[in-house]
Amino acid sequence: MITFVGLGLWDAKDISIRGLEAVKKADRVYAEFYTSKLSAEIGDLEREFGRGIEILERKDLEEESWKIVNEGAEKNLVILVPGDPMIATTHSSLMVEAKRKGVDVKIIHNASIISAVAGVTGLHAYRFGKTATVSYPHRNVISKTPLDVVKQNLSINAHTLLLLDLNPDPMTIPEAVDILEKIDDGVLNHFAVGVARVGGNSFVVCDNFYSLRDHAFGDPPHTVVVLGRTVHITEYEFLREFASAPESLSEIVE
Repeated sequence: MITFVGLGLWDAKDISIRGLEAVKKADRVYAEFYTSKLSAEIGDLEREFGRGIEILERKDLEEESWKIVNEGAEKNLVILVPGDPMIATTHSSLMVEAKRKGVDVKIIHNASIISAVAGVTGLHAYRFGKTATVSYPHRNVISKTPLDVVKQNLSINAHTLLLLDLNPDPMTIPEAVDILEKIDDGVLNHFAVGVARVGGNSFVVCDNFYSLRDHAFGDPPHTVVVLGRTVHITEYEFLREFASAPESLSEIVE
C-alpha cells in the first residue's frame, strides 16, 4: 500500500488527523519537497510526527519510481507531500503505475495554494482559468507560457494564478515581475494580487502588476494572481478591505 498524505500549506501542524494516523501506522515514511515547500524543516516534521522520514528526490518518483512501487507491494508506505498530493502530475503518474502493477494506493488530501488562494484573496473560485508557473530563465531563455496563459484567461475574463519557481531557490514576487517584464507586450499592465506565505503569517496586496515589486512581501513562498478583465463587486470589496487595493480598481468592477 502506498498512501499519499498532504501536509497542507505551512508547517508540521497542518497535517490532518487522518494523515497523522497513516504516518504512525506506516512501515516507512517518505517525503518530497521539490514540488512545493513548507516553512518547517524535516526535523520539525519528525519531532511532531514521532517518526523518521526519508527525503525523496525527483528521480525517486520519476525515473526510478518502480522502486517505490515494488516496495509498496510489500510494505505500508506513506509519501508526505506539501499542499495537496495530487496537484503535481508526478504523483498522479506514480499512482497510475502502482495501480497497473496491482499495488493499492490511497490519497489523504489537504489544502493547497490552488484552493486556498481564493480564500485569502476573496476572489471567486469559479472565476479562475488556467494556472501557469513563472520559471527562472533557462540558458537565458524566458518561457512565454505564463504570458500566453494570462492572455487566454483574459479572453474569457478569468483570473490567472501564477505559481513561482521553487528551484534552485523559491522565487519572489519582485523577481517574477522582473522576469516577465522582459517578455511582456503590455498584457501585464493590469491589476494583480501578490500573496505571501498562505497558511502562515500571510500578506496580501492588490496593485498594478508592475507595482507589486514595490511592496515588502517578506519571505517566500510567494504567488501572484493576475485579475480578469473585470471583478465582481464582492471581490472588489474584499480586496479593498484585506489587500489594500487601490480605489482605481473600481474601474473594472462589473
